[in-house]
This record gives sequence, C-alpha cells and structure tokens, in this order.
Amino acid sequence: MCICVDCHWLDRCSTYHAVETQHGVKHLSSTPDFEPRQPRINVHLRSQGLTTTVEWDVVACNSFVMDLGHWQRLRPQEVVPT
Repeated sequence: MCICVDCHWLDRCSTYHAVETQHGVKHLSSTPDFEPRQPRINVHLRSQGLTTTVEWDVVACNSFVMDLGHWQRLRPQEVVPT
C-alpha cells in the first residue's frame, strides 16, 4: 500500500501526482508544488494471460509526515486506494 494516503504532503506532492498518472486516476492537484526527498517506489508487475498491469506504491520517503486519513478527508465519498 502506498504510504502517501496518510501523508501531510499528499495533495501537493509531485511523486504522488506521478503515481496517480501511472494508475490513470484523477489527480488530487493539477499543480503539485512539493518535491519530496528520496521517495522509494515499489513497482509491481502482474500478468494474467496477455494482460500485464503495473502498480506503483511509495513505500518510503524522507519527507513523509503522518497525517492519518488525509486522502479520505480530501475524497470522503470514495474508497481509499490500496
């Protein structure tokens, strides 16, 4: 699971913006203005038949500041991405 969903910088972060792009979901911000320090992203490839999906998860970041439930507060009617 991406740690970003519980980070203070979530809706301003350029790395989370890139993760949103890779997942093909709508952005929390169209103009992120925060550059995180040393984010570490795990990229998972899953193949099923002729289809391969790619999932990106930020698993560590030197800029991470815990803000439990930040994503859910920004999108209260949606399911938190896992």
